Amino acid sequence: MPGAVPVRDAATILLLRDMAHGPSVLMGRRGTRAAFMPSKYVFPGGALDAADAQVRFAAPLGPSHVDAIGPQADALAACAIRELWEETGQILGRPGDWPDAPPGWRGFARSGHRPDAGALTPVFRAVTPPGQSRRFDARFFVARAEALASDPDDFSGAEDELAHLHWVPLCRTGTLDLPDITRLALRELQARLDDPGAARPVPFFHGTMEARAMRG
Repeated sequence: MPGAVPVRDAATILLLRDMAHGPSVLMGRRGTRAAFMPSKYVFPGGALDAADAQVRFAAPLGPSHVDAIGPQADALAACAIRELWEETGQILGRPGDWPDAPPGWRGFARSGHRPDAGALTPVFRAVTPPGQSRRFDARFFVARAEALASDPDDFSGAEDELAHLHWVPLCRTGTLDLPDITRLALRELQARLDDPGAARPVPFFHGTMEARAMRG
């Protein structure tokens, strides 16, 4: 269709931390002038970069996760870790030299770490419905704050894309101005926490917001 908005691959990370008020996730607010989802609270995330496919992990994404996501699994996992680093300053990595880090990753490498994809679990996938100024095929990963190599309360290294970065108790996320997709991802996360032993497919929301198991 002429003029159709292209759908870009993207990745998002739900960073989970046990705190005094219960399980909490790291979120920030997009700017009021942002072209996509202005003023909304979201998880760290963004579009896939070509360099993400060149990343060498300190620990790989689990084989079952690679099978579930498909050929771009490693690049999408790298994207999630990079976006977390850029937007919050948090390092999901393990100590190690990385002298040949690709462009876009050299700041991460200078921290003395290599990215840790082994800490990631895919939990959700969503395609932005038609009619938006930008559209993404986004894979959502969850990781535990215990896997961070950085201080979870230090956001001094963050870029300026997200404001008011803070840990939000899951029981209070409903008080924030959230995109519908974010609410659905939180619902899936809560379902997994409520029944941690259950084998759950990764929901895929596409256009009409009907869920089905993720296939690639």
